[in-house]
Amino acid sequence: MSETRDAGQPGPNGVRDDNPAAEAPLGRLLRLMATLRDPVAGCPWDVAQSFATIVPYTIEEAYEVADAVARGDLGDLRDELGDLLLQVVFHARMAEEQGAFAFDDVARAIGDKLVRRHPHVFTPDGAPLPAGSPLRDPAAVEAQWAAIKAQERAARQAERREAGNSAPTPDPAPDPLGGVARALPALARAEKISRRAAAYGFDWDDAVQVVDKVREETDEVAEALAAGDPEALSEEIGDLLFSVANLARHAGTDPETALRDGTAKFERRFAAMARHLAASGGALGRSDLAAMEAAWQAAKRDEAAGRS
Repeated sequence: MSETRDAGQPGPNGVRDDNPAAEAPLGRLLRLMATLRDPVAGCPWDVAQSFATIVPYTIEEAYEVADAVARGDLGDLRDELGDLLLQVVFHARMAEEQGAFAFDDVARAIGDKLVRRHPHVFTPDGAPLPAGSPLRDPAAVEAQWAAIKAQERAARQAERREAGNSAPTPDPAPDPLGGVARALPALARAEKISRRAAAYGFDWDDAVQVVDKVREETDEVAEALAAGDPEALSEEIGDLLFSVANLARHAGTDPETALRDGTAKFERRFAAMARHLAASGGALGRSDLAAMEAAWQAAKRDEAAGRS
């Protein structure tokens, strides 16, 4: 499946390669990727790649998309979405070469999932339901969404067990929290895990109770610190961060976004602190902590007053 088509043969979108100007954009992208992966006429770097070597770029491009959104730069967002789409095309092309699946299969699978997960919007064949359908009740939709995802997870786990076992074996205990990607940033994964547990009813009643839990975990961090036990301290800090991710969920705040914004605020204030130090004849690295604290407070006052 790795050989390229002869010039003049129809491409994946039905357009002939000898008329590239008439190609649809997606069909052109698929053709270009196939050419780049051609073992004879392609790019040596692209040909040498594998799923494992491309994954870091896929993750990086997703972050670049998030960054463009955070900056409100729609021109950059267009470009970064293109870079992310290229990653999907790259993975799909490598899978097609192995006879596993192709880009159309990826698109078809996500389309099927959209229909399956939105029975309050689509009929089973994908046609839209009438605008006044009673299936759009918000409470019913949320419960239905959780149930559908649980069914999908169970089906995937059954498929994996079947594919991996040649002889009948007892089914392992189900993993109710399985399926959350381990490559996610730790805070984002903590939020998703806690949200999944909450769907089973294992949750606090409100954010106030989670604040109490955060205080409890902070006390336990202090105890581990006083005991001088590095392993226990690391464990307690992990518990504290997990509780904070839960608090963010209860507060309706994305923990990754909150931390990113908090880090950006620190960067902004730190730069302003450095400017205050320079204005008074000081400098970072040559000023004591008292001078830096005074400059820090001045930077905060400037920010509150709308001065940068």
